Amino acid sequence: MRSATGAAERQDRQGSGAGTADAERDRRAERAAAVRLRSARDQVAKHGGVVERPLDGRRTLPLAWVRARAGDRTPIVVVPGGPGLASVLPYSGLRRAAQARGLDVIMVEHRGVGLSRTDATGADLTTDDVTTCAAADDLAAVLDANGVERAVVLGTSYGAYLAQVFGVRHPGRVAAMVLDSPATGPGAVPAVRAHLRGLYRDGRDPRTARAAELVATLAEHGEDPRDLTAVVRTVHEFAGPARLERLLAARVRGGARRSWARIAGLGAGETTGDGIPMIFDGDLVRPIGLGELGFAVPPDGEVLDLQRTYGDHPGQTGHTPPYDLAAELPGFTWPVAVISGERDVRTPRSIAERVVARLPDAVLVPLSAQGHSATDNHQLAALNVAHVVEAGAHRALPGLAARIEALPRRGMQALVGPILSAGIALDTFVDPS
Repeated sequence: MRSATGAAERQDRQGSGAGTADAERDRRAERAAAVRLRSARDQVAKHGGVVERPLDGRRTLPLAWVRARAGDRTPIVVVPGGPGLASVLPYSGLRRAAQARGLDVIMVEHRGVGLSRTDATGADLTTDDVTTCAAADDLAAVLDANGVERAVVLGTSYGAYLAQVFGVRHPGRVAAMVLDSPATGPGAVPAVRAHLRGLYRDGRDPRTARAAELVATLAEHGEDPRDLTAVVRTVHEFAGPARLERLLAARVRGGARRSWARIAGLGAGETTGDGIPMIFDGDLVRPIGLGELGFAVPPDGEVLDLQRTYGDHPGQTGHTPPYDLAAELPGFTWPVAVISGERDVRTPRSIAERVVARLPDAVLVPLSAQGHSATDNHQLAALNVAHVVEAGAHRALPGLAARIEALPRRGMQALVGPILSAGIALDTFVDPS
């Protein structure tokens, strides 16, 4: 009887301890969120402002924006990806770097995200309030508030998609564009599948042929297909095919369990993870990703399908794309530079080349050791491209690509590659491949 009672008491203490730990984590998260909120508001107060934007039902949206200005140059509007990434807090380093180069950068907090998440009463926006057409019009309204007639528009990933929508709706406001890892809509899904499978299912590139054999072995042995896809995508983009081959070989032998679990979680978390206030808010912009970027396209059942990493969306279709961007691109008469990383498997080189081919005055800027989004992973490269475009010399960029690639790596995700490489090396050290 005493034994049973003692066991029950231990369980009660363990349960109480777990509850206390959860409560402490919640308190720390709340404190961190409060700090981020204060910091974001301070940046807007010091370096930006708010534009009141109309919503349905006589509501208004206090739309936040920030500006880092140095000299008298054509402003560069930087549009982050996601959808769901905030502008004010995550990109303060990019704006400082731009200002140090003498550039003038404007960023707008996307409606439904961060400081632009709520209406004037403090209530969350609805998903119907959050559309790409409305977000593009927000950019124009912030230009108006700053007295800017035309700007260079630098968009990355989803931000490049939004930049294209802006170009359709407000062509007179565009001086030039930089489309970094451009998303083009749900029609790109077949090309994305073909590219990743060409590398790691078919082994068409000699650098990935052995890794493709290892992927096939893991798939045959029942490796979770979502985890397998997330790991292949993440390690290839951030650390390269050689490090991925080493990890796959260790996994086939039953090793590298810690690295595998962490990387699988990291890859899935980019698109299906919880939001981080003032950094990433994915819920209100989700219909944009589902419908306009193709996240709702169902997996086809074959190995290595990035659609698996976007979560399950039964019965959800999202917002319908407002434009056929492929048909609109020939009307973009301004200079355009398209940045494309060789390791990018989310918006691979073939998609970038199609975008360039449809534009009247565009150049491709190929970066060899770059994955998705130079704006996030290699900010100095993205800023240098924008600087050259702003100076009117975009046609020189293909010849400058190697020098731009060699610049020091900075950005929100610039350390992910070295950290992944070190973790994989450590986890496979006892049984290297």
